[in-house]
Amino acid sequence: MNIKTLPLGMLETNCYILNNGTGLLIIDPSSDAEVIKQEIEEIGLPVEGILLTHAHFDHIGALEETAAAYQIDTWVGKEETEWLADPDKNGSGKYKNMGMEPISSTVEPKILKEGPMQLGSFEFEVYHTPGHSPGSMSFLFGDFVVSGDVLFSGGIGRTDLYMSNHPDLIKSIRETLYALDEDTDVYPGHGPSTTIGEEKNTNPFVRG
Repeated sequence: MNIKTLPLGMLETNCYILNNGTGLLIIDPSSDAEVIKQEIEEIGLPVEGILLTHAHFDHIGALEETAAAYQIDTWVGKEETEWLADPDKNGSGKYKNMGMEPISSTVEPKILKEGPMQLGSFEFEVYHTPGHSPGSMSFLFGDFVVSGDVLFSGGIGRTDLYMSNHPDLIKSIRETLYALDEDTDVYPGHGPSTTIGEEKNTNPFVRG
């Protein structure tokens, strides 16, 4: 399976396009819908769904336009279904004074559940990894995991945001992500990819 990383928007939030040779999945359509659509057009395969690691504004900035363009379902953790339409909860409301338009989406999402999931031609595992946000989800596709803003290369997610919880974040990393095979590649919400083994051995915030 091929995974394409598109760092988009003012925070360079990673939007991922997964290609299994039959169809595509979009994970976190963060910003710049035209860039996302151009990449999809170049690949030339049908889009089978949108997955959200969580519903912070920098991960959903292009959701409305992308979901409408391909007439596909969007999936998010149950704790954050209302965040898509609420700038105060998704965080965009804090930046009105800086000239940023609040982000509010009319998309009615489907709810992710932990465990095996099949979406179109894709099969993967869904893990609830709260802490950075209450509904944060990570997605395991065989030899790689998309971790959202839970675990980064050399870092961890912020816990000073609405409904963040630091102990929950550490538990999610130690008990869920660090339980994966050490060779598992990690694709985070920001920055470069890493591996579970690398983070267990060197991450200064959470050692394995």
